[in-house]
Amino acid sequence: MALPSRAVFVRLSLLRRSVSRASPLSGALCPSHLSSPQVYSALVPPLCRWSVCRRFSVSGVRPGLDRFRAKLQSINSRYERFLQKRFPGFYLLYHPFVEGFKLLLRDIKEFMRIVTTRWRRGLAFKDLPYREMEHLRQVRRSLAKTAPLILLSMPPLFNFLVVVLMYYFPRQLLSPHFWTPAQRLEFARVYQSLRRQQQRPLLDLLHNSSRHVLDPQMKRHLQLLCSKARSGGKPRASEVLAVRGLFSGPPLGLGRLSADHKRLVSQLLFLTPRLPSFLLGHRLASHGRQLLLLDRALSRHGVQNLTESELQQACFLRGLDTDQLSVDQSRAWLDQWLQVSTALADSEVSLLLHNMVFSSSGRSLQ
Repeated sequence: MALPSRAVFVRLSLLRRSVSRASPLSGALCPSHLSSPQVYSALVPPLCRWSVCRRFSVSGVRPGLDRFRAKLQSINSRYERFLQKRFPGFYLLYHPFVEGFKLLLRDIKEFMRIVTTRWRRGLAFKDLPYREMEHLRQVRRSLAKTAPLILLSMPPLFNFLVVVLMYYFPRQLLSPHFWTPAQRLEFARVYQSLRRQQQRPLLDLLHNSSRHVLDPQMKRHLQLLCSKARSGGKPRASEVLAVRGLFSGPPLGLGRLSADHKRLVSQLLFLTPRLPSFLLGHRLASHGRQLLLLDRALSRHGVQNLTESELQQACFLRGLDTDQLSVDQSRAWLDQWLQVSTALADSEVSLLLHNMVFSSSGRSLQ
């Protein structure tokens, strides 16, 4: 039978004292040598060594965590079975929230892996591959949208309130992780409808801004570009780039836009327009720079290497409704978009944001 740990340490202490008083012939054996495996094995019986190791080993930490996780999963499973049996209507609302939370946790784990790898390698955001850059963007947006609801669900019994809120306001309060396939299609149409409502007023505002352009050639280019977009035409990349000088300074640079103009552009990106003008300008500049970096990474990645779902997401982010387009048409549109964005400098992000109207309004207004 193994000795108690206190008895083991008492025995070790006595052994050290006896060794320290050893004869000069064994003077090489001092207390510091007790740490060597040979001396320790010779002086301490195997049962004592096993008792110490068993008492102070950390190898049992992982099994303990696994048992705790298994216990937690068992409790959660019993709770879901209880809801499914006693409250089937409530369970139909509660189950999608649980599954969506699992998907969100999976994406957060991937998010942390990318951030850790980036930190270890000393990489800037612009140096990341396109898929990792897009994943970081999506998770940040999802966390910002769902964090209030997740925090509200933590106190006991508040999950009932959360289920009610997510039932009545899924588009406003939940990220796509929590949406059903039918909701994804429905909400995509709603978002495109909201965009279409802003396109005509924004084109009118751009056309009116041409009166403040002093250069007659640039003024004519801007008017023709707006007229072509309003009539349902598809401007070429060269026609969009011909007015780039107007969007890096006055009158259409981000710092020169009016508050109403910034609000219209913000709604194209589904950003809240109910902020002061300087905050709207800051958010637009931040999202514009992020979109510019995504376009550069996508250009390196290659449009042809995108999956169909990635292609739809990329087009939706840039303002195009792909419901009536084939995969080849969507790729061709995205290629033309990249011809414009990859030619722009960081100071010309205003044109990149307005290109969402120039490039997609022709299809949206038809």
